[in-house]
Amino acid sequence: MRYLHTMVRVKDLDQALHFYGTLFGLQEVRRTENEKGRFTLVFLAAPGDVDHAESRLSPCLELTYNWDTEDYTGGRNFGHLAYEVDDIYAICQKLMDAGVAINRPPRDGNMAFVRSPDGISIEILQKGEPLAPQEPWSSMENTGAW
Repeated sequence: MRYLHTMVRVKDLDQALHFYGTLFGLQEVRRTENEKGRFTLVFLAAPGDVDHAESRLSPCLELTYNWDTEDYTGGRNFGHLAYEVDDIYAICQKLMDAGVAINRPPRDGNMAFVRSPDGISIEILQKGEPLAPQEPWSSMENTGAW
């Protein structure tokens, strides 16, 4: 058995790709447009996983965009994703500078949570040992749900 991907449904593909790609740093490794089924699948991988994702089709985040509108409720679009990063403060700052709320700031230098434009909770974990606590993160309060 091996892990392949996590699928999340998105309401606005361009907005989702801006968040996951431009802001969060994932890279598109393949895309499927299905005219008959009226959906688009976009598979993304973390920079450190791109070679593996291209050759073995895993591990990936699959964004599913259904061309016909639907509101996803009751967990139909998922719980949370988790990514390990080299510098948790740098990615949180980049996201915050782009207007993304840091719902659970990395006060401990180890863990943070944000939400995608579709409300998917994303856990950000510091690679290796936690970074030393520092401001403004140390004194930031939680905001919203994560």
